Amino acid sequence: MSPVPSEIIALLVLGDYKHTLGTDWTVNNCDVIPWLKLCTTSSAATTEHGNIPRSSGQKSGHEQEDPCKAKNRVVADATHCDRLWECVSGQPELFDCPNGLVFAGKNRGVTEGCDYPWRANYCEGKTLANPPLSTEHCDWLYGIFGHETSCTRYWTCWNGTATEQLCIGGLLYNENTHSCDWPENVEGCQKHPLCNEDANGNVPLGKSCNRYWQCQGGYPRLQRCPAQLVFDRRSLRCVVPPTEDCEVLTTQAPPLDEDEEGEQNIPQRGRGGGEEAPNLPPGAVPLPVKSRSRN
Repeated sequence: MSPVPSEIIALLVLGDYKHTLGTDWTVNNCDVIPWLKLCTTSSAATTEHGNIPRSSGQKSGHEQEDPCKAKNRVVADATHCDRLWECVSGQPELFDCPNGLVFAGKNRGVTEGCDYPWRANYCEGKTLANPPLSTEHCDWLYGIFGHETSCTRYWTCWNGTATEQLCIGGLLYNENTHSCDWPENVEGCQKHPLCNEDANGNVPLGKSCNRYWQCQGGYPRLQRCPAQLVFDRRSLRCVVPPTEDCEVLTTQAPPLDEDEEGEQNIPQRGRGGGEEAPNLPPGAVPLPVKSRSRN
């Protein structure tokens, strides 16, 4: 997170006020933010507001807090939710959150006090100061975004690097909640062809003896037979072994067959540097081999 030079701060702040206050902005600029480095101690900086700083745009209706007077020396910008003020060497400095994140509070969020904007009402009554910086698969440099072709996959973006993730257990990625969710809660995904014959039946899962797909309303959910039972391909239910395909189970569950996690189980849809990665949504499995770096 890089500080914004004081010259740019002056242009941003005074530019906002030129638009907000009209022709009299040169008289009032130091009144609204008296702790700005470029302000003077002339009589123009002393009004009924005293030394209380105001926001760099009066849309929010809140005064801009001085970080050097705050307990933790870091405060949110009163106008832009993706900016913050920090007291550095006794002077307030303006910082931007990483692109795609907004200020959540000191020692909060996913990095540097900044968090995903959809996790809370961080931007209520505020606006974003910075436009999106996009890379391949990433609408912003930081964020979680839907996959272009798959309902069960999505992208986590960290500093412009996209990593493909997988929802498991028959879940689909929900772009509204930014997490893996039950299929009936996800709009825009077609029902899986596994359930074409019976929208509420059971379907064998590869060569597995204890795992199977349970179709619910046309959407498959991954299930496992209770202990000591196996899935019977004839009756399509869990039974006591042995069956034609499965012997008595051992105490250790067999590993997944290769085709149990293959692309045949992925519903499709037509929808159209060294920092620690964020926590993944529930039901997600990382696929680092699919990682792509920022251009």
